[in-house]
Amino acid sequence: MRVHRCVRVGSVALAFSIVILVCNEAAQAQSKNSKYACSEPDPASICSAGNTCGSPSQPCSVDVKKSGDGATATPGIAGAKGNSTFCVKVGTSVTWKSETKHQGFIVDMGPTSPFDPPDDIVGGSAKPVTVKAKNPGCYKFSAGACVSGAIYGMCGNGTAELVIIK
Repeated sequence: MRVHRCVRVGSVALAFSIVILVCNEAAQAQSKNSKYACSEPDPASICSAGNTCGSPSQPCSVDVKKSGDGATATPGIAGAKGNSTFCVKVGTSVTWKSETKHQGFIVDMGPTSPFDPPDDIVGGSAKPVTVKAKNPGCYKFSAGACVSGAIYGMCGNGTAELVIIK
């Protein structure tokens, strides 16, 4: 009786391990096949009227919010999805904000920021932050968002790509 129980527990553990291994391999294969704008030879070639936010005379707004376990940055473009690649022209003012009440956010452009001022972008639902697109290129950024008074599990982060074009 005791041997059968041990064999059953061992079988369940083995099956669980196989499932975890298969899921991990599938995730790695998917990430290898994923294309990123910043890995393309000419990232600006992906820019079109449908994914370009604002213009030097019209500001671009980006909504940063907690979404599920992560965070999303969604440009003010009709039909845009959270954390999708978007484009901005040099000279465009970009306003980072959170349209969700009681949320704070931080946007980190990495070691070289395309914006003026070049600092990390820290704001919230009551504090939008406006910066100006300055340096053309492709930038992968991370965005984090937290609910006010957050405890464990109430913050999230995500990554997206931004192409600054001339």
